[in-house]
Formats: sequence, C-alpha cells, structure tokens
Amino acid sequence: MRFRSLGSGSGGNATVVEAGRGPTARRLLIDAGFSLRELESRLARAELQPTDLHAVFVTHEHGDHIGCAAALADRYALPLWMSRGTWRAIGAPDLSTLRYARDEQGIDLGELQVTPFTVAHDAEEPLQLRCTDGARSLGIVTDVGSATPHLLDQLRGVDALLLECNHDRSMLAASRYPMSLKMRIGGRLGHLSNESAAQVLAACVHTGLNHLVAAHLSQHNNTPALARAALARVWGATDDDVVVADQQSGCGWITLA
Repeated sequence: MRFRSLGSGSGGNATVVEAGRGPTARRLLIDAGFSLRELESRLARAELQPTDLHAVFVTHEHGDHIGCAAALADRYALPLWMSRGTWRAIGAPDLSTLRYARDEQGIDLGELQVTPFTVAHDAEEPLQLRCTDGARSLGIVTDVGSATPHLLDQLRGVDALLLECNHDRSMLAASRYPMSLKMRIGGRLGHLSNESAAQVLAACVHTGLNHLVAAHLSQHNNTPALARAALARVWGATDDDVVVADQQSGCGWITLA
C-alpha cells in the first residue's frame, strides 16, 4: 500500500491511497479540494489519470475538501462517498454515483478497505479515515479540532499517519486574524495545533509507526520546522524524518513496506 498527498492546506486538499498491483490495484481519492483542471494536473504529476481512480471520498463539506468532487465523480463515473450530513450541507443534490458513508461502517474497494470515523470539527457530519490492504494500515486525520477517545481508538496500531498540524498557538494568537476566527480555529471544533497534534501522536505512537506526515499547515500561523519539531519529539525521531505535505505539491509517494 502507498499514499500521496496532492496538496494540503486551506487552499485545497487531496490525497490518493493505493493498494494492490496490476489490474487488481485500487485507488481512492480522499477529498478533491481543487478545480477539476487543477486536480487533473496534480494527478498527472503523480503519474495518474482520473480514470486510474476507483472511488472518491469526501471528508466534509468545506470548499477546500469537497472542491470538484461532484464534477469529477460525474465525469468519470466514480463512486462518490460522503456522510449524509455532508450531502445535506451541500444542498442535498441529485448525484448519480453517491454512496453514503457512516461511522465505523467499512467500505470494501477490493484490495483496499476503508473505515470512516467521526471527528470533532465544525461541519455537519465530518469523517476521517483508516485505510488498510489487510497487511498495513494508514490513518488520515485532517480538519479536527480536538482528540476524542473514538479518534484515538481508530488510530492505534497504524503503520503510517497523515496528521493535521494546522497552527502554532503563539503564531495564531499574534496573527492579524479577527478574534472570532482565532477562537474558531483554536476551538474544540476547529483545527489541531502543533501541540494538540503531538498529543494525538503520543496517544497512538508505537514501534510499528514507520511513516508520519504533517498536513494542513496554515500558511500564516505555522512553519514546517515547528510542525516537524513538535511531532519528532514525540515520535522519537529526527525532525527530518517527519514529512510535511505542503499546499503546492503535497508530498511524494510513501510506500508502507
């Protein structure tokens, strides 16, 4: 199994997870927070075409995550998974390939198995994911305001983790953002700070966690160096061992050996 961020941040998010090889390989696109043209360009940089995908999963309705998901699924006849809450939040449109996702209700994509789970975020029914090929597992956690026991349970034992490190608390406090926005970002239903992300990591770190990606960094209220340092201390690794998925190019393919 391998995965790759196509871009991560408030300007758009998308991640590809692939399991299997050859004709039985399955690829899931998690979020599509870009224009269709931009997403196709980012897929091409990963040496993929939309026709190489087998399904799309939308974590929640915010524009930097849902983006062109409906248009992509319609044009390429891809199953489009989201929660009923997300579907209602975007106006309950008539989507021909729509599939409803629920907390802890597994999704079978053949070589790839996906388990959605609920999280604390200011959306109608946000879901994040645990993905597995039966041998290795990956946790995907972006747009989470706080750690819940349910979230931590879903991340225990994963071999790889893509984890939101949205902001540094001191930088956010000193920013020019209005106080209402600061409170939303830093609140229980907002986004994980570096410190909060490190606490999530500390609760689920184990010797088999071999790959760690810091994601959804704020361009104004965080730096890659701060995010890396916060996670590396808990992981027991060097700062350089922590991969950062940026807004422009995401990160390269990471294979779970």
